[in-house]
Amino acid sequence: MDIFLTGGSGFAGKHLISRLIADGHTVWALARGPEAARRVERAGATPVLGDLADFHSGEAPAWTAALDRCAAVIHAAARMEFWGPDAGFERDNHLPTVALFRASAAAGVQRFVLISAAAVSTDRRGKPAVVDEATPTGRPIIAYGRVKLATERALARTTTPGMTLVTLRPPFIWGRGMTTMREAAAGQFAWIDHGRHVMDFVHVGNLASATAAALTRGKDRGVYYVTDGTPMPIRDFFTALLKTMGADVSRARSFPLAVASPVAGVLDRVWRLARRPTPPPLTNWLVAIMGRDRSYDITRARAELGYRPEVTVDAGMAELHETAV
Repeated sequence: MDIFLTGGSGFAGKHLISRLIADGHTVWALARGPEAARRVERAGATPVLGDLADFHSGEAPAWTAALDRCAAVIHAAARMEFWGPDAGFERDNHLPTVALFRASAAAGVQRFVLISAAAVSTDRRGKPAVVDEATPTGRPIIAYGRVKLATERALARTTTPGMTLVTLRPPFIWGRGMTTMREAAAGQFAWIDHGRHVMDFVHVGNLASATAAALTRGKDRGVYYVTDGTPMPIRDFFTALLKTMGADVSRARSFPLAVASPVAGVLDRVWRLARRPTPPPLTNWLVAIMGRDRSYDITRARAELGYRPEVTVDAGMAELHETAV
């Protein structure tokens, strides 16, 4: 199958290319410049020079001609930050995604796989500790999640005869090549409630497996949470993960949720009023992630996508240790 991929030069994208090539597909990967083109080419894809921002001109960019040869589109590109106003994410994520979706349908693409995020279901309300696709999303805490949710809904409302839409919602993505958690590895880390709350996550290899499955399985307009299927206390997961980066957080300080939550709220308001471009040291997002139990039921992904997590936590951690050596 010929597949058009966005985000191919990024952390998850390079793993996606490797998996798709191994499965016998031909991958055409959008690349914003020469360096991105070299990265996707090294991974095994054919680069297509262009930028999702090209849609802002109001006309279909020349690179969309590559869609004509493709049976499927995997949209993995996104600006991912946990701070900033909605308008920036609407410009960088929402509008280009809707435009790409429409261009894909017009080109006769048969399947569009959207890599969304579990962040769409992280709001301020009390929710069950285990969330599934039927759980009301509410209003996500941060702009990234709010705009992701708006994008999911916009695509689902768009009529595309002949083109199936499948949406995946991964939580924290980890594995070889990850760039997140650098600040924590450098020593800027603290627990909330000693890290006792349960979290969920997905190894980048497992996300690639789910994405590959979504090329041929899954219902039209189907939404699927995708995880490793092994939720665990935050302390257990991050202690092991950061150890692979040479950081020992076993003795990191801890703050009770009753203290962290109001402090994060005050800092959030102060930083926004001051229009500061970088986030405060403690945010509502961190409190929401580290201060409550949250895991995702992947029953629907197992049943409708045939998804089975292939990479265990132990295997993924061992790979990271080997990479660090």
